[in-house]
Amino acid sequence: MKILVTGATGSVGRHVTRALVERGAEVRVLTRNPAAAGFPDAVEVVAGDLARPETLRPALAGVERMYLFPHPDTAGEVVALAKEAGVRRVVVLSSAAAADGSDTTHHTPVERAVAASGLEWTHVRPGEFMGNKVSLWAASIRAERLVREPFPDSAWAPVHERDIADVAVAALLEDGHAGAAYTLHGPETSSRREQVAAIAAALGEEVALVEVSREEARERYVTEGGFPPEVADFMLGFTDYDGRPMDADAAEFDVSGYGELTSLKDAIGEPGRTFAEWAREHVADFR
Repeated sequence: MKILVTGATGSVGRHVTRALVERGAEVRVLTRNPAAAGFPDAVEVVAGDLARPETLRPALAGVERMYLFPHPDTAGEVVALAKEAGVRRVVVLSSAAAADGSDTTHHTPVERAVAASGLEWTHVRPGEFMGNKVSLWAASIRAERLVREPFPDSAWAPVHERDIADVAVAALLEDGHAGAAYTLHGPETSSRREQVAAIAAALGEEVALVEVSREEARERYVTEGGFPPEVADFMLGFTDYDGRPMDADAAEFDVSGYGELTSLKDAIGEPGRTFAEWAREHVADFR
């Protein structure tokens, strides 16, 4: 059984690829730049681009199952090509924002294209990635042992990228997940202040936290974190997922509309990884 992993060089896709190989699956990955992909010899690397569906035909040949990274503009064409090639099961990397209807432009069109195809499907809808903290905080922690944060006491249950990948891999390899949409969260709720403390504990050094305005945070998210301005606006509550302006009084991150939340244990029977575990794994990013 051959499995195609798209978005394989991403923060979740790499974990999906690694876990599939460890479980003995025959894995082919799609990437725009095979020479820079850096996968082990056991992985077949094929050139292609989801933005150019015509390039996917060689990658889809002989594939039975596919992990699909979201690219809404071409999702319908990509899914049609996959079905034509004989793919029977598709697992979509989606978003918790698709659960409440606030995302109508990015992940939801991909979900709908796959669900309408008649193929077996599973939607994996993570909320906040723990890994976002590398982009948001690593530069200032490395340089100053300092985090600037507009909502230090805002709490949520971020999810480890490996947990997201584990659910995707289970849905690819095992039966019992067809038609499921897992809105994933981590195993515990923690505030930004508590997350900074977990990173400090992993480092064995003090890390200060300074509260700043949303405006200053937005500038840092874009210039230091590398986030596109529209993503920074969403993360800080200036706009909703689709770019519509938000009420400034409701800026703090609110997940009440995300519908039923699923832990890793709920989805595949395994305990989720904590933020403290994630921080210890990523000490080098903050050192």
